[in-house]
Amino acid sequence: MALYSAAAAVLAGLERGEGGLKSLVYNSGFPHVRQLYALVSETLRYASVLEKLLDGAALLQAEKKLPPQLAKVLVYDLLFGKGLKCGGRWKALARRHRARLEAELARMKVRHKVSRNEDLLAPEQAVSPAGEWARPGWAPCAGSSEGVCLTCPAPAASQVPRYVRVNTLKTCMDDVIDFFKRQGYTYLGKAASMEELKALSGKKFLLDLHLPELLVFPSQTDLHDNLLYTSGHIILQDKASCLPALLLGPVASSHIIDACAAPGNKTSHLAAILKNKGQIFAFDVDPKRVATMNTLLTRAGVTACQLAQQDFLTVDPRDPKYSRVTHILLDPSCSGSGMVTRGPGQEVAPSAERLGALAGFQRRLLNHALSFPALQRLVYSTCSLHQEENEDVVQAVLQEWGSAFRLVTAFPSWPCRGLAAFSGAESCLRASPAETLTHGFFVAVLERCKEGAAAPSSLPAAATENPQPGEGMEPGAAPKKRKKKQQRVK
Repeated sequence: MALYSAAAAVLAGLERGEGGLKSLVYNSGFPHVRQLYALVSETLRYASVLEKLLDGAALLQAEKKLPPQLAKVLVYDLLFGKGLKCGGRWKALARRHRARLEAELARMKVRHKVSRNEDLLAPEQAVSPAGEWARPGWAPCAGSSEGVCLTCPAPAASQVPRYVRVNTLKTCMDDVIDFFKRQGYTYLGKAASMEELKALSGKKFLLDLHLPELLVFPSQTDLHDNLLYTSGHIILQDKASCLPALLLGPVASSHIIDACAAPGNKTSHLAAILKNKGQIFAFDVDPKRVATMNTLLTRAGVTACQLAQQDFLTVDPRDPKYSRVTHILLDPSCSGSGMVTRGPGQEVAPSAERLGALAGFQRRLLNHALSFPALQRLVYSTCSLHQEENEDVVQAVLQEWGSAFRLVTAFPSWPCRGLAAFSGAESCLRASPAETLTHGFFVAVLERCKEGAAAPSSLPAAATENPQPGEGMEPGAAPKKRKKKQQRVK
């Protein structure tokens, strides 16, 4: 029963905005964190279905002493998991209502004209929050591509280092390095090769060889309780997840839309690039994820951002409020197949039908994003390995828009390029544990064509203050020192 109580406590903590999924799991005191992480992740993925089941079966009305979070966990494992693993009164309670719950589930399938449990999920729920929230995703590692995908086969985590983005809204690289040194870590300087990142061990860390303001620690380094993390001075974010905001490259006065923003790591990265100037409009349809994002952004010191609990597809591109939006970051729900597995899970590849539904959803989002009249540059990214969600989506949408938009060659020196699905696909980039020591990722940069422009082009520098990798900054170059020191962590 301890597993279900711990899972219910994590769900309650998420609802109260007390932290992200991973941090709450690690701080739970439950000895088997991987088992707990997997159970909470899948319960979150089926949350909307579970709520309808509980309402339809009137379980909470019949069992008034049963906390709703505990009810969700029990019903998930009873109907969608591997069966209840507990004994005692809660198991007896669940079994007492099993027939009613199964009947309600059968009615739901009939109403939705589906035969499989997974088909009850909307496309945006197709990936587990462990793969989406912490991914990009949820848990403030949360969102950092630091999660467990339970829906797709994924590579082992041992070869992917722990990446730490220095939050320049609150501090600077020198101060963070000094802080870790005082905690007994050894700084080895700037990495010169991927082999150096692979060889990291113990309490040693490096400056990344590609991205500015990114530190690299050994894979199993846990910084969730570190003062720098809890105070928002560092963000636990996978290297590949840092690429979209960096490649969008807005200048400080830009107006930006983060279309599928939760949990907010990319949003906070954009705010740091903007130096909290300009304006970010961040959207997410789920109220709980918006609440979590608000907590994360507040902790990170983000002020130039308006959060909205709204489906991006319902946002009117002609609304005067967005008339100055020149940059859009679109990181939609996907299969999560690139997420590195840090624990055991149900490694079931998505069906062709599921991939088709996701790709259709992603095409609609991308088409909608391109319809904003002042848009100049857009970054489309996923944490998926599937061509259907990546190159195929970009190709289909570009064909619909004709000569209005073109692909930009993103990060020319990046070693892993897009699949040769169509002419110009090599302008996109991919990431993988084997080739880039990151989670699996895909990024495409689209730019509005000027009269007579050819495509694709190389990604221009957005501004001298935010040089793009390969443009005005050599990969592996150390970030320039800031003239003014920011808040120092003591």
